[in-house]
Amino acid sequence: MTEGVQPIGDAERAARVEKARRLMRENKLSAILLPSGTSMFYFTGKRQPGQAWVLAAKGEPVWTAAEPAAAAHALRDLGTAAGSVGLEEQTPFAMVAGLGKEAPAVTCASATPVTAGCRMIKSASEIALMQRASDVTIAAYKAGLASMREGMAENELSANIGAAYRALGYPGYASASFGKYSAFPHGSITPQKLKEGDIVMIDDGCTVEGYQSDITRTVVFGKPNARQREIWDLERRAQDAALRAAKIGAPCESVDAAARKVITDAGFGPGYKVPGLPHRTGHGIGLDGHEWTYLVRGNKTPLAPGMCFSDEPMIAIYGEFGVRLEDCFYMTETGPRLFSKQSPAIDQPFG
Repeated sequence: MTEGVQPIGDAERAARVEKARRLMRENKLSAILLPSGTSMFYFTGKRQPGQAWVLAAKGEPVWTAAEPAAAAHALRDLGTAAGSVGLEEQTPFAMVAGLGKEAPAVTCASATPVTAGCRMIKSASEIALMQRASDVTIAAYKAGLASMREGMAENELSANIGAAYRALGYPGYASASFGKYSAFPHGSITPQKLKEGDIVMIDDGCTVEGYQSDITRTVVFGKPNARQREIWDLERRAQDAALRAAKIGAPCESVDAAARKVITDAGFGPGYKVPGLPHRTGHGIGLDGHEWTYLVRGNKTPLAPGMCFSDEPMIAIYGEFGVRLEDCFYMTETGPRLFSKQSPAIDQPFG
């Protein structure tokens, strides 16, 4: 599945820089400083540990050592040592504190309006890479679930999916949870052995040219009972409700509210209480598995074309089991479009 993958080109990265400068002007930032990480990679195509990338409102970007004295020197060279400098959210505290000493005239501000302002809206090239990552993940999951057997450990199932990713040519990972441990949103380190009738939950994804997938499937090893079918079907209705609510211009929180209402109307919750949905309905996704912006209560950011999210309401019933279905989607002018087909039924994990 390696054919046809096109990395982001120089022209697109140059357009990103110009958009960043426009957002810098709108937010009255004289420069932004990015340490090594996904935002640096987004603008430059490079990951340079130990270095930082500085973009001023005018002039060529510069590279500098990721330490306060060098960064202060770079800002002076760019003529921005007395302005408001945006720092990426993953900037180490030592850099922030040290910059205040080395360049006391600099006002440190958040670069998030610029970095997230650019990264939240994906291009067609980015969406194509995320589509490939999703397709690869589904193929790896199919191989992994086909390997299930009585007595299997959860880390063996994870390893089988990892082997499938390697065979497909991409780095990837999957967590696996069995039975009552599936109720924990991020699994459990408790050793588990698969037995007949267990709920099985697998989660995570892979990377294609830096871009991420994130998919969850919940099935039963063996024949599902009535209770498992009931909760699985409720979860699917909540996932569907979130997709129906995802309309251009609607606030992000409305998507979370729609999914949560289905679950609370069935007697769970209320709100974020368990048994019920203990986490946000979805997160942004792109170069990071979790990135701006989020489908969560209180987020009034309007949905716009190019935004990408997970759709993953969960029903967690501690001591019994959990069900989460996760498929990512991107917003178009006419509404959401899924990267992966939803599970049709508890015993049909792949559409």
